[in-house]
Amino acid sequence: MDERYSRQILFAPIGESGQRKLADSSVCIVGMGALGTVLANHMVRAGIGSVRLVDRDFVERSNLQRQMLYEEADAEQGIPKAIAARDKLARVNSSVRIEAIVADATARNVEALLEGADLVLDGTDNFRTRFLLNDACFKHGIPFVYGGAVSSRGMSAVLVPGETPCLRCFMSEGDAGGQTCDTIGVIAPIVDIVASYQAIEALKLLVGDSAARRRSLISLDVWHNQIFEMNLGEPVPSCPCCGEKRYPALEETSQDEMLSLCGRESVQIAAGRAFDLGEWERRLAPAATKTKRNEYLLRVELLEGERLVLFPEGRILVQGTDDFARAKSLYSRYIGD
Repeated sequence: MDERYSRQILFAPIGESGQRKLADSSVCIVGMGALGTVLANHMVRAGIGSVRLVDRDFVERSNLQRQMLYEEADAEQGIPKAIAARDKLARVNSSVRIEAIVADATARNVEALLEGADLVLDGTDNFRTRFLLNDACFKHGIPFVYGGAVSSRGMSAVLVPGETPCLRCFMSEGDAGGQTCDTIGVIAPIVDIVASYQAIEALKLLVGDSAARRRSLISLDVWHNQIFEMNLGEPVPSCPCCGEKRYPALEETSQDEMLSLCGRESVQIAAGRAFDLGEWERRLAPAATKTKRNEYLLRVELLEGERLVLFPEGRILVQGTDDFARAKSLYSRYIGD
């Protein structure tokens, strides 16, 4: 067995048999921001056989303070996070199959994105996507390791269909809005801690050490030295997922068409058609102060001050506004129906 895992194999709860199980496992990480980069680093270095990275965004300078896999050059070139992470981690462990998908997880595609995964790790920064992952995982019987971090606070829980409650059992969608890293900030240590809690629970699940699993929601504030655990208890009978076998987030396809990215002054629009980035750079050049294109996206600085970011699969970010009417107006003017 590869010498790189020798110290991990010496750890008795994993051993050689556990290492083989890890090599035969497939993990999907959705969200390659702060949490996702730490999670991906742990999974690839631990020798998980297949790691799928899903993210809709590209690297920006504001990410570099806490998103550990990215460099200044990634931000300068506007490399999609999933691609930049894959390329970095491929140089760390060439024996792991790393798949990078540049896409927004939506009700239309989430089940395909999670297909074949033994485990889903939450690297997202919003509860809309978390509830979507929760519903898809519980529909298909895939363990879901929830994690979140903002300011100096973080939370994590291991949610296993048929064994534990789901996210909806102890958190309603109405309670999930509010503060984000883009509105009140975040410090890097809480990200590392929460993602490490997620990663160790992932390893326990994948090697089959059920007795060692944590069966509580852990909440901590590293700045104010607080830690709290809440027993997850049993699935709630009235829960749509656990009790009624309904999956509300998978039915809400209308939400996929236009979405405000909280705290980012950005509106995401699904165009419903693919973009030839070279052709669109030529089309939009007369309306732009600057354009910048790579094989993954096209950034266009508009004369009005906002910025359009076009992705080949047909997704657009209107940056510089969080007003739907303004974003739709710019979209209609420059992209059309």
